[in-house]
Amino acid sequence: MQHTNHLGQPIGFPIANWTPPPIPPQIAMEGRYCRIEPMDVDRHVGDMFEADQLDGSGAGWTYLPAGPFAALRDMQEWMRAKLREPGRYIFALLDKRDGRASGMASYHRIDRAAGSLEVGFIRLSPRLQRSRAATEAMFLLMQNAFELGYRRYEWKCDAFNAPSRTAAQRLGFSYEGTFRQATIYKGRNRDTAWYAIVDADWPALREAFGRWLDPANFDEAGQQRLRLSDLTHPLIHCTG
Repeated sequence: MQHTNHLGQPIGFPIANWTPPPIPPQIAMEGRYCRIEPMDVDRHVGDMFEADQLDGSGAGWTYLPAGPFAALRDMQEWMRAKLREPGRYIFALLDKRDGRASGMASYHRIDRAAGSLEVGFIRLSPRLQRSRAATEAMFLLMQNAFELGYRRYEWKCDAFNAPSRTAAQRLGFSYEGTFRQATIYKGRNRDTAWYAIVDADWPALREAFGRWLDPANFDEAGQQRLRLSDLTHPLIHCTG
């Protein structure tokens, strides 16, 4: 529906009685397959470091601003420094099959006035990759943001990071463009690909996640019957 002002100019749709959402509280989130906990260096980083050793090449850290880490102490010191950064809320991702931290993600770039936040800083060890727990973790973080009242949920990555771009669209994020020479990290340029889900997208995506995460969607061997991408692709506004 097109909205216009008194001059006949097109304008955005009205938002009545807008109240900025709160900063996401640092609480645990519980799912069927995973548990998300506020990052605690002493409790979580040792398990994460051990899980990372399954990535012998360190390829999983290529598109993150630091890592891989040669020693546990290095990873702990880095995590402590990141936790001190204002506006960044880091979570440990635990697979309920063993109860150990095998990945991380964070909320950051939070703009309460606009009702926007970004999920990022995502690192899934080989132990967590391609698992129901990993997908459910992304769903729980998304669900928490929209239930708090956020209108926009962002995902950004290096434009060369094909796995991240594929993951974003599998999860239902719509491509919004690429910012050229957006930043510099690890001594190199980064063009940044932008993706987002907005609150109008959320009800249909929530239903898609529910169908995929349902235990009935997996056969006796644990193989999925329906692919999540088949459920989310029709809901995406733009691919890229």
